[in-house]
Amino acid sequence: MTRAFRTAAVIGAGTIGLSWATLFAAHGLTVRVTDPRPDLAEAVDDALATYAPHLAARGLDVTGLADRVHLAADVTEAVRDADVVQENGPERAGFKKDLFAGLAREAPAHALLLSSSSAIPSTAFTGELSDEDAARVLIGHPFNPPHLVPLVEVVPGERTGEDAVLDAVDFYTSVGRTPVVERKEIPGFVGNRLQNALSREAAYLVQEGVVTPEDLDQVVINSLGLRWATVGPFLGAHLGGGPGGYRHLVEHIGKSMRQTGAGLGTAPQNEEQNKGQEEAQERLIEAVEKAYGSSTYSELTETRDRRQLAVLAALDSADKEEN
Repeated sequence: MTRAFRTAAVIGAGTIGLSWATLFAAHGLTVRVTDPRPDLAEAVDDALATYAPHLAARGLDVTGLADRVHLAADVTEAVRDADVVQENGPERAGFKKDLFAGLAREAPAHALLLSSSSAIPSTAFTGELSDEDAARVLIGHPFNPPHLVPLVEVVPGERTGEDAVLDAVDFYTSVGRTPVVERKEIPGFVGNRLQNALSREAAYLVQEGVVTPEDLDQVVINSLGLRWATVGPFLGAHLGGGPGGYRHLVEHIGKSMRQTGAGLGTAPQNEEQNKGQEEAQERLIEAVEKAYGSSTYSELTETRDRRQLAVLAALDSADKEEN
């Protein structure tokens, strides 16, 4: 690591911010959390109690975890001695523009300024910053919940310095994440764009009556989910081509797959089509609610987290056997 990270400021204590705060503290950082929500203390306590067992299951020592997480009255107090700032505010460019102006002003000059933005590139909200300040701002987009899901998309803006990119990679690696640097800004970045593409086709298949929401989820869980959890789309396709690899796959079934792709849903083009799309979307929402509405959010997330931990444990075990 090219520099030490000892203190982190977490700005925004929603689901993502609380997960980040717990992860950072579990890796020994002093964490200061700020959010205008009136129940901040209770939210932090609940998150630590909920997430600490997850991290212990991943082999981290969570002894004294709560002693490393402190509440800050405002942004100025939170970033006062920060080596790194992780912003988790609303997904609005105007909000982030104002917030990052304050972060650049209040945080130490060496502090790395990171945004958990899900879709907005940092260039969209750093235009009025000085070159020096813009150089240390970039996206560090996690997947929910970030204390369990390893990926962090590291996306520099047009004026982000290369040192900041390297520091961000070092930082996320030091807290057990898997950072991937994306060298071109694009709305939604990579993970969400892939997710949205699959989600659009999933919605189309249910709306067309091809499959129910429950059965579509079973298709993914018992095929693509298992495959992609270990190899990803491209390595999976390369292996699918047998000894001939990806080239063999493309040459032999590429044409038929392209014909299949030609039928994927497209955006409505006029008012009547838009209305029909909205009605179809409502029917889809009702179908999903019918499928999963009998369980509470906490029940569903508990099941998700337990299964996520099992997959991670299985992958860790396989890696140890290989090494």
